[in-house]
Amino acid sequence: MTNATTSTDSGIVQLTISPRIRRSPFYAATVRDGVSHFTVYNKMLMPLSFGHLSAEYQRLMHGVAMWDVAVERQVEVSGPDAHALVQALSARDLSTMQVGQGKYVAMCDHSGRLLNDPVLLKLSDRYWFSLADSDMLMWVRAVAAERGFAVDVCEPDVSPLAIQGPKAEALAVKLFGERVRAIKYFGCIETDLQGIPLVLCRSGWSKQGGFELFLRDGSRGDALWEMVKAAGQEFGIGPGAPNHIERVESGLLSWGGDTTPDTNPFEANMAKFVDVDCAADYIGKAALQKIAAQGPARLMVGLRLDGQAPSDWPLIERAPVLLDGRQVGTMSAVVFSPALQCTIGIAQVQREVVQAGQRVQVVTPIGLQGAVTQALPFI
Repeated sequence: MTNATTSTDSGIVQLTISPRIRRSPFYAATVRDGVSHFTVYNKMLMPLSFGHLSAEYQRLMHGVAMWDVAVERQVEVSGPDAHALVQALSARDLSTMQVGQGKYVAMCDHSGRLLNDPVLLKLSDRYWFSLADSDMLMWVRAVAAERGFAVDVCEPDVSPLAIQGPKAEALAVKLFGERVRAIKYFGCIETDLQGIPLVLCRSGWSKQGGFELFLRDGSRGDALWEMVKAAGQEFGIGPGAPNHIERVESGLLSWGGDTTPDTNPFEANMAKFVDVDCAADYIGKAALQKIAAQGPARLMVGLRLDGQAPSDWPLIERAPVLLDGRQVGTMSAVVFSPALQCTIGIAQVQREVVQAGQRVQVVTPIGLQGAVTQALPFI
């Protein structure tokens, strides 16, 4: 596969795949299993669907799905000053963080703008930032050099494979034994599966629960995929991807998808993960203290739309949110919710509009639609 195609109003557009767009260790397996849609994320091909969105949603909600999420790249920090560096980069108190523990953190610039929202994992002698879609390796190296930290910073050979859904734990027990039941959320252990080196973490981009198998040898991707697939047959396993419908229902925000370049953590519903009063002097702390005192200018909210969901999946561009003809925000995601039997979306809207509980209108690809805001998550 050297080209990907997509339809537009004017016809078919091809995306040429070149060496600058990397393929994951699971790429060949996803092609064999019928991947139908890719996107580009962290300069890699990421499966979006296997052509059966309804079945993929049902597996996630009622069974177990397996996802190639190798695009979730890691920035590894090790060395004598590793803790000092990750604390300087994280707007959260890490002073009590233990080996085998993970924390959801905000990485901000000096103005408090959100640069990434990774899960930070503390392994035996090093840390991993498990990243959303942005070039954080350069940022981490630059901060380390400018502050003179004695650290090594790299992108390791690590590629996550996710198993998600209510039967994911049963599958993990079959693969790794009863010990996995004791792993707390964002907890991780270093292990292997028939000689394939892994870090196993209770995590994943869904609210249905599950694990991520962080493959530590890219040459074994095909073997790991087939091993998990075979073990999951009794649970009805099937391929899929981070599910657009479930993530909107669950209010899971996408950095760079729902946020804008000037979004701060308070506007991204991350207030409980930001420690403005801790002793740590991290990047952006003064700016975040000011925002916390004043309150965020915008809020990330849910929208219940009066009409139908646009057919574009996902939205090609942000849809303006209007109040009395004046733009007060943007909608970044919209779906028809099978669980709620209505059209729902995620939007970033001015705080005063949300707090007043005012009805708004959305300029959707299929016309102007009325909507009402509500707190996330929907479910």
